[in-house]
Amino acid sequence: MAVEWTDNLAVGVGVIDDQHKTLFDKANQLFEAGKNNKSKEFISEMLDFLDKYTKQHFRDEESYMKSINYPGYEDQKKLHANFIMELDKLKKEYSASGGNIIVILNANQMVVDWLLKHISIEDKKIGIYANNRNR
Repeated sequence: MAVEWTDNLAVGVGVIDDQHKTLFDKANQLFEAGKNNKSKEFISEMLDFLDKYTKQHFRDEESYMKSINYPGYEDQKKLHANFIMELDKLKKEYSASGGNIIVILNANQMVVDWLLKHISIEDKKIGIYANNRNR
């Protein structure tokens, strides 16, 4: 299921919003690759990129939260760690399945749901806190 970034997902912190847009774009590319029967190697590369980019994004987001003394930092960090574990399981499942496209198509729902829910609920709180802090 492809999903598009919309402005109502904006957190209000430029670097975080830009990274979120990239995550949506890569998740959509992964979905399209699975749907269009791209090669196992291409999909593996997309999963690797998504994995590395997500980890970098979480590091950046966590660093930002620390810099503003965000009170939900520990909870966010746990949510991030759980997502990284889920993505790692997905990569292993895809590899163990011999590159079964169904794994990617089914997993796309997990990734998109997580992104939508996490950004619209948890990450929005960061933006609200940062915005209120600067008043």
